[in-house]
Amino acid sequence: MTERETRTETVAMLIQPGPNPEIVVNAVKAAFPNLVVIEEQPESKKLFIRRRAKKLGWVQALGQLATMMVSKFGKRFTTARAQEIVEAFGVSTATDSRIRRIMVPSANSPELLKAVGDIKPAALLLVSCRMMKAQTLSAIACHVLNFHAGINPQYRGLQGGYWSRIQSDEANFGATVHLVDPGVDTGDVLYQQRTKPSKRDTMHTYPLLQTAASTGIVVQALHDAVTGELKPLKIAAPSRQWYHPPIWTWLWNGVTRGIW
Repeated sequence: MTERETRTETVAMLIQPGPNPEIVVNAVKAAFPNLVVIEEQPESKKLFIRRRAKKLGWVQALGQLATMMVSKFGKRFTTARAQEIVEAFGVSTATDSRIRRIMVPSANSPELLKAVGDIKPAALLLVSCRMMKAQTLSAIACHVLNFHAGINPQYRGLQGGYWSRIQSDEANFGATVHLVDPGVDTGDVLYQQRTKPSKRDTMHTYPLLQTAASTGIVVQALHDAVTGELKPLKIAAPSRQWYHPPIWTWLWNGVTRGIW
């Protein structure tokens, strides 16, 4: 599929607002002019930590929260590298006001199902949003795809780029577009894009790099979905779900290995 080809089908995207999702929005809009974006409200940190603590314990949950806070603060020191990535891949993080946008409370709200029902998209793409519950997925008639900043199934969950480096597995630094099922990034893989991080990249820029390098596979996967040409791959590789590193792990790897 070339950049000049466009489709007349309506496709929808469910995102949480942010520069990385907007890169995908702008790339999809160029190929699917009838794109509609659905924006969900971010989950509060309080709810996030309670849910994470229930699963991993309070020590791990608070350690991960500390890393997230430091990471958010640290982004201000990586603006030059971020701009370099944007320019290198010719992408845009700008919010296009011409695109129709619908606000919903969450990916599993009645408002989301109403929006999808009204739009009647030929395909729905998820980017940086909450997991969809099984009952929500079953109520959506079209194919549901997800863009994941990590190589599946080895790096499901969060911070796939960071963990591939920690595992000395930079050959699997990249992103995946996959079908969505009720698991955590466990749906069948459609496409993967591997790229090489710079020595200047850190946890602050890994997702941006993975996203900017992978817009082509997103557009191709949507094209396959709306034309009935999906060809899921069965990948034989170890499957593991990852989370944010707790602050002590992040600092240790940064100081001892130079991986931040």
